[in-house]
Amino acid sequence: MMATPVSENPFAVLTLIAAPAVFTNASSVLALGTGNRLARVVDRTRELSKGLQSKPPNVDSKAMWLRHIGRLEKRAQLLVRAMSFFYGSVGAFAAASLVSILGAILAESGYRLPFAPTAGTSLLIGTVGFVGLSIGCSMLVRETRLALLTQADEAQLARGWVE
Repeated sequence: MMATPVSENPFAVLTLIAAPAVFTNASSVLALGTGNRLARVVDRTRELSKGLQSKPPNVDSKAMWLRHIGRLEKRAQLLVRAMSFFYGSVGAFAAASLVSILGAILAESGYRLPFAPTAGTSLLIGTVGFVGLSIGCSMLVRETRLALLTQADEAQLARGWVE
């Protein structure tokens, strides 16, 4: 049984074009959500700073609030780095889509561009995007863990006020 060349398989060409487009969309949504998270961190930092300036906390809660400010700074750094990876992934996936489309067009034209180098280039660029997407997501997990630590501290403080 003779296999159909990949360049003649419409599903292979469609996959080379559609997969980067789906990943581009995912990266864009993550970048948007990360921007919103960053805005919330900035707002929380401003709120906390104003609160500390208006009424100084007691010695016990001062250390906690300073830890929170430190965590907010770390969260902001992680979010900015994650956004950079997401935007880099958007660019890589868009480039992979463009290379795939260009390869498909040239494969059907009079200029016979070899399919393997075009597909390999698209795969390499898509891999760069996927790695960036994965790293950005891991940074979001780290940022979420920092947020949960802060939330646990605040819950413990609130319980102390009730008791």
